[in-house]
Formats: sequence, structure tokens, C-alpha cells
Amino acid sequence: MLSGSQIFPTLPASDIERAARFYEDKLGLKKVDMPQPEGSAIYQAGDCSRFLVYKSAAKPGEATAAFFLVDDLDVEMKGLRDNGVAFEEYEMEGLRTENGIYTEDGMRAAWFKDSEGNTLSLTEMAK
Repeated sequence: MLSGSQIFPTLPASDIERAARFYEDKLGLKKVDMPQPEGSAIYQAGDCSRFLVYKSAAKPGEATAAFFLVDDLDVEMKGLRDNGVAFEEYEMEGLRTENGIYTEDGMRAAWFKDSEGNTLSLTEMAK
């Protein structure tokens, strides 16, 4: 199922411009040129490590901890549901899921909690 997928740690930022200045100017990281949700940035750290910083009012620890980049969201969700994973439903300003799936400009995502209550996501980028 997910063993062949890339995983990206995710960090919420209340001020995405301030966060960008920190990661780019203070840490010297570069943005990765790849599709990503509006109001977010993916940064490269080292040869293969990447992480997503996204605009969110959530406090650190209350937001998505990491996401798995998948090729086919529907296939992965079915496999995980077959293994007993329940997907979250959200209805709030800027985020509404249908059957566990959020869609924005071709990007699709679904969230679930691990055994410890951490929120993880499956994300399919526009092709």
C-alpha cells in the first residue's frame, strides 16, 4: 500500500510569508518546484528530504503531521479502509470533504488518525 509512497512532514504556519522568510533566509532552504496546495510551499532539505509548510490557523500539534504522496488516492483509500482505517470528514471554512476527500485545483487529499491520535494525510497531486 503506502510502502512505496514518499512521506512529507507538514508544518502549519499562521503567516506563510513570515515562514517563507524564515526557511529561505534564515535556514537557506529552497522551494521545490512541484504542484502544491495554494498558500503552501514545499522545501528541500538534503538530497531526498522534503517538507510542506502551509497556511493554517491550527496551532502546532493540532494539524496534519505528515502526508503520503500517492499516485491514486481512491486505490489507496480503499486499501486502507479494507484494513480498518477510518477517514476524517471536515466541514469548516476553506476545507470541506466529501466521502473523506478534499479537492482543490486538481489536488485531492484525505485525512486519517494513527493509533496515537496524530493526523496523517494521503495526497494526490494534479497530473
